[in-house]
Amino acid sequence: MVTPGLPHQNNIQQIGYKLLSMLNFQGEKVDEVAKTLISACLWNDSVENKSRAYDVSPQTVRNYVEKQGMGVIEKLLERARKISLEVLKGVNEIDLSIDWTTKTWYGKPVKGLGSSEKGNSWNYATATTKYKGKVLLLAFIPQVNGMTKDEIVKVLVEQVMAMGFKIRLITLDAGFYTVDVLNFISQFKYIIAVPVGDVKVYEEFDGDYTTNSKRHRRDEQVKFRLLVYSKEKVRRKSLVYFARATNLDLSKREVLDLYNKVRGPIETSCRNIKAFLPFTSSTKFVFRTLIFVLAIVLYSLYTIFKGEVGREEFRLLLILLFPDLFNPENFTFNVIETLIYTIDLFLRR
Repeated sequence: MVTPGLPHQNNIQQIGYKLLSMLNFQGEKVDEVAKTLISACLWNDSVENKSRAYDVSPQTVRNYVEKQGMGVIEKLLERARKISLEVLKGVNEIDLSIDWTTKTWYGKPVKGLGSSEKGNSWNYATATTKYKGKVLLLAFIPQVNGMTKDEIVKVLVEQVMAMGFKIRLITLDAGFYTVDVLNFISQFKYIIAVPVGDVKVYEEFDGDYTTNSKRHRRDEQVKFRLLVYSKEKVRRKSLVYFARATNLDLSKREVLDLYNKVRGPIETSCRNIKAFLPFTSSTKFVFRTLIFVLAIVLYSLYTIFKGEVGREEFRLLLILLFPDLFNPENFTFNVIETLIYTIDLFLRR
């Protein structure tokens, strides 16, 4: 039976089998490893917990990923980009949002992460665009030790331009506010969030501003249009100031609205990606990166049906229509609970 208003079950099942084919590890336990990873994403559970359902040890899963993970990551990213290109077919010019995502864990700090020698988080940067209500991934890069923010932005922009797109506007959050990034993005139309503490302007403002970085010579400083605006903090009844840098010749209100229009949906997409992100006790860079990219692919597949089905409905449909991912002995209760919830969703449509 096909439920009206929902994607055809054959389309959902094809997605499940396509996911398995993308995790093309080599070895005797390849099926078990792939199913463990996908199952952990769909249930938003730990990889270690799901591995028990497929009679494979957590260490075996980690070994497969740590030895073969980089090649699989590239194939997963290629698939995510292909999905975006299919949606953007015929589009030549885009607004680009470059974002920073940090995934933190609790435990022993690991060497060589981020820009410091030790850390408790992995940093990922993405370049996305919004088209017909869908937030689409175009480029991705993990930050490794020693990589500067302008290098990250350059790599992302180069990936997008290599796909044949002309960039109409770039928006960036405050984490990318540096002189080197500003120098690079000045070749495009841009809006970037600015830490108010850096410019030290605590009043409504719209005018020229020049950076005064002590790490750069005078001729390397960047001049831009600075916009500062305030919002009232209701609980404390005080004003909080926010700043934006831009080279757009539009009214202050238009610039601020445009920034929110381009960047606002990105925050939601980051939450949606993390909703598919499994947990793991592994602190290996390749393992953490692979599960993050796998979550990106699941989110990208979900965007195909956005408008027809919600995120949780998509997750539950994929679980129910792809039953051979699960071991009935271990998941009987969860499947029944999921089925009841899904039927309730159907009845309410």
